[in-house]
Amino acid sequence: MADKATLPLLTAVPKTEGGSPWLTKLRRTAVENAERTGLPGVRTEAWKFTNLNALKALEPVAATGTAEIARLPAFADLQAVELHLSNGTLTHADAMPEGVDLVGLAEPDDAPDWVSETLGTVAETAPHPFTAINTGAFTGGIALRIRKGAAVETPILLLVDTRSLEGAGTVAAHPRILVVVEDGAMADLVEVHTGGGAYVNNAVTELVIGKDARLGHYKLQAESGEAFHIAMTAARCAANSTYDNFALSTGATLSRNEIRATLAGRHIEYRINGGYLACGDQHMDTATFIDHAEPDCASHELYKGVLADRAHGVFQGKILVRPDAQKTDGYQMNRALLLSREAEINSKPELEIYADDVKCSHGATVGELEDDQLFYLMARGIPEERARAILVSAYVDEAVDHIQREPIRDAFRAAAAEWMQKNIAGAPAEGGL
Repeated sequence: MADKATLPLLTAVPKTEGGSPWLTKLRRTAVENAERTGLPGVRTEAWKFTNLNALKALEPVAATGTAEIARLPAFADLQAVELHLSNGTLTHADAMPEGVDLVGLAEPDDAPDWVSETLGTVAETAPHPFTAINTGAFTGGIALRIRKGAAVETPILLLVDTRSLEGAGTVAAHPRILVVVEDGAMADLVEVHTGGGAYVNNAVTELVIGKDARLGHYKLQAESGEAFHIAMTAARCAANSTYDNFALSTGATLSRNEIRATLAGRHIEYRINGGYLACGDQHMDTATFIDHAEPDCASHELYKGVLADRAHGVFQGKILVRPDAQKTDGYQMNRALLLSREAEINSKPELEIYADDVKCSHGATVGELEDDQLFYLMARGIPEERARAILVSAYVDEAVDHIQREPIRDAFRAAAAEWMQKNIAGAPAEGGL
């Protein structure tokens, strides 16, 4: 029986009759799946470490109205093509580079074929209730197409802002993002989530990456401290493609960042890295799933967490190697740094292998700052608080350094430094990590 808590999040569902047949069917199926499944509880294996009772107690209304969106200071100097989504509505778009098509999803009935043929084909709704709710309820978002053979040098910066306007109380937004990178094309997408007040941001990003294509996808979750951030990133990669994914979480009272990728062709290279920085009573859940469906593919994953005060971190990472996926090379590691006796981490790395000619490994470590490293710095006249901040900075930097493009790497390093300045005693007032 469906959890009744699902229903308030579905208040913004558009009518499921009378539109384009493809969209009507997509929405109807999604709503049925959401109502049948309900929201997960702690008895749901994939959510066992994340208690959603606070979210279920909400009765949010649909996010309406729009507001001006400004870049975070960390991204002020990034040269980029800029897009704004305010409460799910496309409110600003720079001119697109040659080879890039942009479609707003406020009126998806009128979307071109490349949207109708791909939207909802990667992000599954049946086993994922929040994705189902988004699919049924989204009233805005964007679709981007990088045309065949296009090499887009300038990053595309997507600013997604959710907030309660004009005393609306707690609101819910369901932004939908679709990116289609056609064969032989190359692009970088930077996705930044911010907001103000109390709200639920239930976002879905679908990525279709063609043969011989390359996509860099970099996400910062810096939501309001009163926000709930539930996000699904789902990617399908074709043969000889390269997909770089990096995600950094610093905001929200409760966040769940789920990243799923299917390697659906041979000779795919997938790099997934990121971090979560939490303090106070924040709860941050990261769940990753890599489906090695074809032979001769490689995946490399490193996630690092910093947990201060009473923060709770969750990392669940799974690598699935199917019977035909011989010569798979898969690596997964999660490391967590606890800065308080009250901080907590639950880590659950998994390998599920059905092929016999593979090289796969996974692991998890949990620790505190090393006393000998701290002593080394203090012995050279560095105050203890400053020494601790230096070590935390170096720890986070290992994950940030995996970002391939220097301007984007610098922006994320600055974002991590901003968090450090606010939450770690002794961190420098200026400069990066």
